[in-house]
This record gives sequence, C-alpha cells and structure tokens, in this order.
Amino acid sequence: MKRGQLTKLILLIFALQLPLLLSAQNQQLLMNNPINLTPDFRDYLNTYFLADSLASFNPATGNGSVKWRRSRYTPAHAFNYTQHAFRPMPQNEFPASEYEQDPVLPFSIEFVSTRSIRIKMNTGTVVHEPEASLMLVQEPGNHMNDWQYRAIEGGHEYKSAHAKVIIRENPWMVELYDSDGKMLTKTRHNSSNKGFCANMPFAFVRRASDYSRSVGAVFEISPDEKIFGGGESFTAFNKYGQKVNLYTCDPNGVETAGMYKPVPFFMSSRGYGMFMHTSTPITCDFGNTYGASTRLLIGDESLDLFIFVGDPKDILDEYTDLTGKAPMPPLWSFGLWMSRITYFSEADGRNVAAKLRANRIPTDVLHFDTGWFETDWRCDYEFAPSRFDDAEKMISDLKTDGFRTCLWQLPYFVPKNKLFGEITEKGLYVKNAKGNIPFEDAVLDFTNPATIDWYRDKIGTLLRMGVSAIKVDFGEAAPYTGIYDNDRTGFYEHNLYPLRYNKIVSDLTQEINGERIIWARSSWAGSQRYPLHWGGDAESSDMGMQAQLRGGLSLGLCGFTFWSHDIGGFTQRTPEILYRRWLPFGALSSHTRCHGQPPKEPWDYGDDFQDYFRKVIEMKYHLMPYVYAQSKAASDKGLPMVRALFVEYPDDPGAWTIDNEYLFGSDILVAPIFEEGQTTRQVYLPKGQWIDYQTGKVYAEGWHDISIGEIEAIILVRAGAVIPTIKVAQSTQDLDWSNIELVVYGDGAAASGQFCLPNDNVLHEIKVNKRGKRWQLEEMGLPENVDFTVHAN
Repeated sequence: MKRGQLTKLILLIFALQLPLLLSAQNQQLLMNNPINLTPDFRDYLNTYFLADSLASFNPATGNGSVKWRRSRYTPAHAFNYTQHAFRPMPQNEFPASEYEQDPVLPFSIEFVSTRSIRIKMNTGTVVHEPEASLMLVQEPGNHMNDWQYRAIEGGHEYKSAHAKVIIRENPWMVELYDSDGKMLTKTRHNSSNKGFCANMPFAFVRRASDYSRSVGAVFEISPDEKIFGGGESFTAFNKYGQKVNLYTCDPNGVETAGMYKPVPFFMSSRGYGMFMHTSTPITCDFGNTYGASTRLLIGDESLDLFIFVGDPKDILDEYTDLTGKAPMPPLWSFGLWMSRITYFSEADGRNVAAKLRANRIPTDVLHFDTGWFETDWRCDYEFAPSRFDDAEKMISDLKTDGFRTCLWQLPYFVPKNKLFGEITEKGLYVKNAKGNIPFEDAVLDFTNPATIDWYRDKIGTLLRMGVSAIKVDFGEAAPYTGIYDNDRTGFYEHNLYPLRYNKIVSDLTQEINGERIIWARSSWAGSQRYPLHWGGDAESSDMGMQAQLRGGLSLGLCGFTFWSHDIGGFTQRTPEILYRRWLPFGALSSHTRCHGQPPKEPWDYGDDFQDYFRKVIEMKYHLMPYVYAQSKAASDKGLPMVRALFVEYPDDPGAWTIDNEYLFGSDILVAPIFEEGQTTRQVYLPKGQWIDYQTGKVYAEGWHDISIGEIEAIILVRAGAVIPTIKVAQSTQDLDWSNIELVVYGDGAAASGQFCLPNDNVLHEIKVNKRGKRWQLEEMGLPENVDFTVHAN
C-alpha cells in the first residue's frame, strides 16, 4: 500500500472511531475537560428511540407507559447538500422474538405542589434503586388532589390554581400552561418539525459501544424566550443560543465555558424552570443546534425532571423547597475576610491583624491559605512547627481581638505527602478498575464511611483548636472513570463529589462550632444548603471582574443565597485602579474577601488607597443591619443577595436584558465600573424612582448616564425603602445593635424595610409614615431592646 493511501486509511479509521472516543461513557481526551454529550446523539452507530405515543395511562395515579419508535441517525442528501435525519430502523437483535422492536416503557407524572410537577421515565429495566438523593431535602410527596383532572379528546388535563398540564396520547406530548392559559413549553415529537432542517425530538439513545442509554428530553422554545441559570456560568448571561455542559471542572479562571459550580437547573423568561434530578453529565442545548428546541441531553439512563411554574421568585422558592434553602451563616462571616496566597507563619498572621486594627480597617476574618503546613500546598492538617510557635494560642488571641481564623485544605494528596501512605493502605481513596489510584494523587472517596470518619477527625481537630471556618477548596477532579465505595462510577459520582465534600465539612462545623459556614469553590444541586461559595480564581482584569459578576448572577438564579469572589482577582498582583473598582462590588456582595496574589493588604498600595479602602469597607459595616436583614429574607425564600434585576421586576422587559448591574438585596442597586478610566456609565433603572447613595440625586426609571462618587461604583437606593444602619465598629462583635438608625429614601407618604437581630434571627417588617416633615415609625412588633431613630437620606 502506498504511503498516501495508508494515510487516508488511517484518517478514515480515526474519523469512524472519533464518535466512540468522544462518547460520554468513554475516556475524556483531556483530563478535566467538561463532558459534551452531543456526539452520543448524532452517532450513526447508535440506536435511537423516539417518544411516540401514550401506550397506557391511569389518570388517578399519573402512572402509565410510552411507546418509543426505534430509529437510526442517518445522512440525508439533496443535490449538493447533506444533512442528518432520524429514520425508522428494524431490529438488530437476535433472536428478534426475544426483544421489542418499539419498546413500551414506564412513564409517570407527579404533582409536587400547585406550581411543580415531576416527570419520570425509564429507558430499561430498573433493578437497583439508588440511595436517598443528596440533592433533595427529602423525597417530595404527590399532591394530586391539588390538581383538578378532566379527560379531553385525545388526552388528559390537570389544572391547579397556578398551572395546567396536558398529556397528549398520540403523538405523546406533555404541554405546560400558566393559569391564564398561555402555553409555556411542550415536549417535541418527530411531527413537531415545521421546516426542512431535521432536529431531534424527545428520545433516548442506546450506544453501540456498550449498550448504555441516555435521555434526550427536548422541549419547545418560544419567540424572544430567554434562559438563565445552569450554575455559576461565566458566559453570556442569557443562555439562549448556547450549549452548556454541566460537568464540574476547574476552568482555571472565569473566562471560559467551564464551571466550578454547574447546577442542573434553569429558568425561562417564559415563566417556568426545570431541574434535572441527576448527577450525571448533562449537555443543555438551548437553541444552539436548532433555534426552536431546548435539548436536555442527560447522561442518566432514566429521566427525573421537575418543572416549576411562576415568576422567578416563585420558581426559586419551589426549587429550594425541593433542594434546600441556604441557612443563615454567622454574623461575623458578613464582615471583611483578609487573605492572600498566602500567609506562611504565626508572625504573618499576627502582624497583618495588628496592622488592620492600627489602620482602623474593619475586619472579621483572617485566612491562612496554602502555606500554613510545613511544605506549601502539601496538606497534612498540621501547622508548621517551624513557623507557628503556638497556633492554638494565636487563634485564641485573634478571636479576642475580633478576628476569626479560616484555614485552607483540599481532598487530594500527592505521593510526597506523609498521609499518602496511610490513605492508600487503608483504602480511603477513589480507585481505578484494578483497585489502584487513578491519578498520581490519591483522591479521598467520600462515599466510603471509613474515609468520612478519617477526614472528620482531621478537620474536627482544627475546629476544636478554635478555627472558625474551613476553606473547602477544589473538589472538581473526582475521577470520572473511578470506582467508588458505593459501587458507582464517576459517571454518577463526579458531579456529586462537591456536594458530599461541602456537606461533610459544613455538618462538622455546625456540630462543633454551632455555625453553618464553609468557604467552598465547587458545588452541585443542593450545595446551597452549605454556605458559602466563592467564584474561584478570577483573572485580575476588567473582563475577569465582569465575568465574575455574570457567574454570581447565574449561580444566584440556582438557589444560592450567599456568594463571594476574590476582590481584585486572583491570578496576578491587582493593579490599584482595578482594585478600586472591584472593591465596592466585593463590599456589596453578601460576603467580602480580599484574596489572591500578593499584596492584598491596603497599606501596600499607599495611604490614599488605604483611606479609600477603609471608606468602602466601613460602608459595608455601616449597612450591616440591612445586609443581615436582607440575607435573612433571602434565605427564607431561596433568593440570591446578588440578584438579577428581573427577579424583583419580572414584568419589566428591560430588566431581563441586564447582566452588568445587580440588586444587592431588594432595595440597593449596584452598577460596577468595569473599565479603567471610566467615571460614568449607562445604568438601567427599573420601575420607580432611585436615589444615588453617594450624592442624593434622584433618577426616574429607564436609562441614565450616571457618574461615580468617591466610591468608584454607581450605588442607588429604591425610593420608598427604609435602610437600617449602625455605627461602624472594627469587627461585627463590637457592633451596637441596641442603636439602629433608619434612613428613609424618597419623598412619598410611607416607606418600608426589614430588620433582624442576629441573636434571634427573627425578621421584622419596618414601616414608617410621614407626619408633616417628619417620619414616624410604627413600632408594633419591633424588638423592645433596640432604640430606633428615623431620618431622611
């Protein structure tokens, strides 16, 4: 054979094998790459089963079955154009009489609430029921009695106070409507196609490589529909037109499509949301391949899909009723966290703490990152004896002065780590198919009870020393092809690893310290129950800052109330001009941390910057009663503190287009400055009047060009809001909650706000009325041990 012919043959063989190489059930081409399930659903070698008709259905129970038409994916050619299409195909099993040509498989619909339904479908025999889901607070009930049933021609209709569901028999479809009868979305059948371009209907795939199966749940998209969520996604805020791979990875920054915190949940501007209840990889194709279709390519062999109906607040409340609401973290966690990579010694910690107090920088947490061990990054859970004379006394002394201590660690152990041998000898690691370690590092297996006990002992020792918070770093690299102690592979455990990791440390901290607090990077659905999470290793750049905000907004739309980010970015020394602009964005987030490449301490940038730094951080402490009350209100309803405008203003079409400003709670709007040298920017304001926090200038709704004040950000307060404030102190433990100043914004006849004392966590409504030129407080129900004073801004 000639060399050219051999080359062509090799290329042909590679082309034929590439779909198998890229199959979700096979090896990744590069470790850490997000899994993309698209190739599995466009492979000529695979078999496809298209949801066709309702074979049986009991309307009293919601249980039935669906017939699936066997098909193949094949090229279709016209003149000089070749595209793909699904075509019916005969059986390929032998003996044919033993297998179904077009299988009839279980389907059910459950009614979780008057706003929520659950669709379950199996693609084969189910023998093993998995453990109770870590993603759910508890298995939800079926409230079918809250929905009125009636038989309709060719189908079944269920109607509640908030929604309507129709199940069509032939072709099988599920249609979702709001209470006014507007169709929100429906499943796509092969007959739904209205054009020449073939597109995938609701189906499942059976892979030729191993006969594994995955579901492709396909729904219709409507004109002007926008999609949001999917986790902490740094790409364009509106996901319509994008393909989003839900697979936990380390994106090494915030400028790529990878995610530390994918969440299998999204919401639509149309008035619905969906939660894919699985831990397998998922590819969400939101009109990317075909503009009229949302294709949810779910790795799981079964479908378990929750659908919610309502405004964004309704949807988040329903979703977090199911997966859990974020509990309130302790008051001190809302103060400033001072950190860098890294403080290496007791002397470093004591010196920074002393300078923070000497320079009057309010601070509540001092974080020791990778350098508190004898060898930097080599996590052995022990303070370096050569650099820490008495770590426990240091922690105690810092706490006396109002500083809590946070420590970094991770669940990966390099061969040089002295714990590596113990971990491998005791079998505490995730294994490969031969029982060895899949990587060079040993990765703790959190499905193994012995591993959990071992790990709890290490972390518990630190917490009992007085440590207040543990940085739950990494967690995105659980071996995808690994074998776990619960007999599942990484296909089901990789994405679940962050949730297990978050839960262990959070539960232990609650058990020992009585507080629900961690500082975590990775997550999955349900991780919001274990606050809090930060945005990862953002680039120290303008684009890094803006992408960080998009990620925070997206994560907030997935039930995460609390979120933070590394002020100034992580990757390089932060230029002062960037630090100035990022700082108010960080201060006006639920949690505030300076972290990254040194220096991060304000005095290293000079006196002018230190004065500016102090002013911004004092603003956060001055607003602490607002921050705490808004956090409590958000925690109760599953709302984010860093909040997309449309959450509060769903009827404002303009609010759905904004991704470069946000609401901090319900009453303060923040428009960060993203570009060097920028002193004004265009700001979109929702309905009502808005008052500039720094200048007092009043703006109407709509677009405005607004200048920054002394603090380099646009900060506005909603007219009609009452903002509770407090006298600044050097740490939250010294704040005087017995004297609260209520600042009224706007010149209306009445205003309202909220207040919550940290020692009882009871949320109180504040109402004030104008009497002549003075404001009068309605004191009914407010704490008697607090002296409130009221004045206009």
